[in-house]
Amino acid sequence: MRQKAELKRVLGLFEVTLSGIGIILGAGIYALIGEAAGLAGNAVWISFAISALVALLTGMSYAELSSMFPKASAEYEYTAQAFSRRPGFVVGWMIIFSGVIGAATVALGFAGYFQSLVGTPLVPSALVLLIALCAIALAGVKQSAQVAVILTIIEASGLIFVILLGIPHLGSVNYLEMPFGVSGIFQASALIFFAFIGFEEMVKLSEEAKDPEKNIPRALIMAISVSIVLYIMVALCAVSVLGWQGLSQSAAPFAEIAHAALGQSASIAISVMALFATTNTVLLMILASSRIIYGMAESSSLPRVLAQVHPKTGTPWAAIILSVVLSMAFVLLEDIAFVANVNNFTVFQTFIVINAALIVLRYKDPEKPRPFHVPISLGRMPVLPVLGVLVNAFMLLQLSWQVLAIGVGLTLLGVAASFLVEQP
Repeated sequence: MRQKAELKRVLGLFEVTLSGIGIILGAGIYALIGEAAGLAGNAVWISFAISALVALLTGMSYAELSSMFPKASAEYEYTAQAFSRRPGFVVGWMIIFSGVIGAATVALGFAGYFQSLVGTPLVPSALVLLIALCAIALAGVKQSAQVAVILTIIEASGLIFVILLGIPHLGSVNYLEMPFGVSGIFQASALIFFAFIGFEEMVKLSEEAKDPEKNIPRALIMAISVSIVLYIMVALCAVSVLGWQGLSQSAAPFAEIAHAALGQSASIAISVMALFATTNTVLLMILASSRIIYGMAESSSLPRVLAQVHPKTGTPWAAIILSVVLSMAFVLLEDIAFVANVNNFTVFQTFIVINAALIVLRYKDPEKPRPFHVPISLGRMPVLPVLGVLVNAFMLLQLSWQVLAIGVGLTLLGVAASFLVEQP
């Protein structure tokens, strides 16, 4: 009998960490810092710090859960273990849509930068990018990770470049200036959280990582920590160069900062770096969403055809193609703000469930080995995941009622789908 092809364990701690940094440092910081500054003023760095707290609290829950259940199906597996398969399916459904919508959003962001440099139409550029990255993802996870490492170094260099430009200007503004008060700070936090989205995707590489019970939690904490430091430094330096008014009025804030400091050539250079940043994020979102589709199909919660792995490349080719096709469909909507906000809804909702799952499993399965253990507990009750539930619920309420309505509708579709594909 021919042996079934399986995912290959080829990713070490360095590659998983760099992949995590790469997807976190993607389009969000490049595209949204201007809009966030318009809400939070020069105190936008506080908004980044609040979003970082939300990310870190939930990231530690992911770290413990990934050490317990190192599966590609990730959130689906955690929720199913804590509650049941049906809630697990709904969470997996939301994560799949988060990945494909996020990839579509960032592909449109890439197309916007590309249009400003070359003048090509928006949608065709985004579609061509998705097709090209589909080919890379199909070639193998090792090849995809190598490309991601190169792109991560470039996009991180862009952020470091902005920091270096801003350091001579530090102290030039009042960093506590809040034109819209505390409410503006929180609204900016909810918006800028899109820039932190990505750390949760790292756990979906568990079946392709070496020693995943230890390396996935380590990579999670390291990637989030590096991103927090870079983001807060970028926020401080950005307002130091342009002030919050200048940032909020620019569609390409980093290019504007570079232009103000060094002229047109620097502006073009940072725009090219933004192209690399968005490309990297799209590639990593395709990888992540395809892995949870694969994992759910492997668990028979989606059609088994989606669990097919290519015998030579070791990639879940059917799941990759489905991820890219769905992303291409959302690209046709063209509305970046709409899909980004819906994406935030799916993430906040999922993070509430993930933190709750960790709390439940501390009581339901206390003897389960946990190579990584979230610190601080009152008896069996873990304190940090409780805070994670509360802060994510608070962030969810910062979104508009239109986005909340659409998000609830998407959730209900997932519930309906669970009755079609799940066994009672």
